[in-house]
Parts: sequence; C-alpha cells; structure tokens
Amino acid sequence: MTPAKKIQSIESKSGYSISRAVEMTYEEAVEKVTATLKEQGFGILTEIDVRATMKTKLDKEFTKYVILGACNPALAYRALNTELDIGLLLPCNVTVYEEPDSGKTIISAVDPSILVQATGVEALQPIAEEVSAKLTAALQAV
Repeated sequence: MTPAKKIQSIESKSGYSISRAVEMTYEEAVEKVTATLKEQGFGILTEIDVRATMKTKLDKEFTKYVILGACNPALAYRALNTELDIGLLLPCNVTVYEEPDSGKTIISAVDPSILVQATGVEALQPIAEEVSAKLTAALQAV
C-alpha cells in the first residue's frame, strides 16, 4: 500500500490566483498539472519556459518557471459569444515554478472570477466561476 499523498490546500497567494505547493519536483508538477488540466477539458495552447527565455534574452539566471496557456474550448466559446473582448483575458495562465529559497514547487492559475470583475459584464461571471472550479479541481488533483 502506498502512503497517502499529502494534499496542501488551495489558496490565493496574490488575491488573483488559485495556488498550492506540491510535494514533487518541478518537472513532475509540470507533467501532472498538464494531465489534470486535460482531465478538466483544457488544452495547452502555449508553453513559455521563463527560465530559458531569461537566459537567452538577458543572459540572466532564473528559477525553474513555466507559464502554460490553458484553454477549455467549450467555455472559451461561451465567453467569447458573451463578450468578444474577453479574448484579451484568454487563455488562462497556469504557472509552475520552483521557489528559489525553499525549493518548494508551486502551481498557480489565474482566478477568472477575479479577472472578469474588471470587465463589468455580469453575464461572464457564471462562466468564470465554472472555469475557476475546473482550474481548482485540476490543481487539487496534482
């Protein structure tokens, strides 16, 4: 019998994110969050390796850090049919990074419920809440 995985709570470190620390390597976390996002209907449209970009563009060292542009096509379609300019807030960014001081791996997603408040379009709120629930489920499953 394998030991139970310790689940760390979902929290918002910034007020506009859904975040949690995980007890796995950065590489394992990237692989796992990509899989759990897929289970929630998200595909990864973009993947930005921030560490490699900083090294290439600025010749600076940076912590292991990736930005995943996640999109759930059905929910994006509903949101775009409600407000065309919502595309400015798509796709949903999900980050995975290694905290330099502690070595902990952190996974975070933008909280769409917070972002759509800035639009003032009330009809987007239920869609944003659905996206938030799916992102939270994906992060919790890591």
